[in-house]
Amino acid sequence: MQRSTKEEAINLDLSYRKKSQFREIWRRLWKNKVAIIGLVILVSLISLMVFADMIASYDRAINHNMLTRLKGPSREHWLGTDSFGRSVFARIIHGSRISLSIGFICVFFSLILGGSIGSIAGFYGNKVDIILMRFMDMFMAIPSMLLAISIVSALGPGIRNLVLAISIAEAPGFAVIVRSSVLTIKNSEYIESARAIGVNPIGIILKHILPNTIGPIIVHSTLCMGGVILTAASLSFVGLGVMPPTPEWGAMLTEGKEYMRDLPFLVIFPGLAIVFAVLALNFLGDGLRDALDPRLKH
Repeated sequence: MQRSTKEEAINLDLSYRKKSQFREIWRRLWKNKVAIIGLVILVSLISLMVFADMIASYDRAINHNMLTRLKGPSREHWLGTDSFGRSVFARIIHGSRISLSIGFICVFFSLILGGSIGSIAGFYGNKVDIILMRFMDMFMAIPSMLLAISIVSALGPGIRNLVLAISIAEAPGFAVIVRSSVLTIKNSEYIESARAIGVNPIGIILKHILPNTIGPIIVHSTLCMGGVILTAASLSFVGLGVMPPTPEWGAMLTEGKEYMRDLPFLVIFPGLAIVFAVLALNFLGDGLRDALDPRLKH
């Protein structure tokens, strides 16, 4: 009975510490006005993505209407229409689903792949570390954009191949981040205690090491997501990404570049969507880096 009471007290103390730590991180983040601006923009873009069907009809984003083609902004079409008579506003709203989803999915798969490689290399060390990290160095020697272009060119354009290519190209960055965090943690006393009581290596990595590397992972994921959105838009711009008539910001730039001189709104509005998304993620990532590391609070 007394032992149960002590365990409950320890659990309550750990819960209180976690809440206090979260409040302190949020307090430091709230003081960073640039990060809050990025958070507000990101939440707004996610809201547009979630409620896209309520804001604008998907039919207006993909159905052709040659009677209203190349019309400027008006009450009926807030951001004008493209060369096929489709609403630019509707295409940007529904394009947010494609662009942001690609960002989230690519970062998730890159984290799983790169995090697994980095955690195994850092935990086991020696020959395992050398082999895995030299393999990662081979990929990091190639610019991520060039690597993604090579993979998509070999597999063919499309959302699935685009996600696969960007995920592979971004995985080495996560591997390096996770490995460096694991190297600083694996010799801690609580890791030695877990080894002493017979916890298997996979359990130590999943339960004790990775949860303590969540800070650097969150920061890198946020910053990486902006680069992923930009890469996806770039590949779509050159015809190696999302294929028409699916609305996507980079593909919209390709469709509007022919009319850029006479109808600049066809490239300005999709370009602004990309700029706001990337800036928001970079602002938030920088703020999270400062908030999660007290040494950088000044």
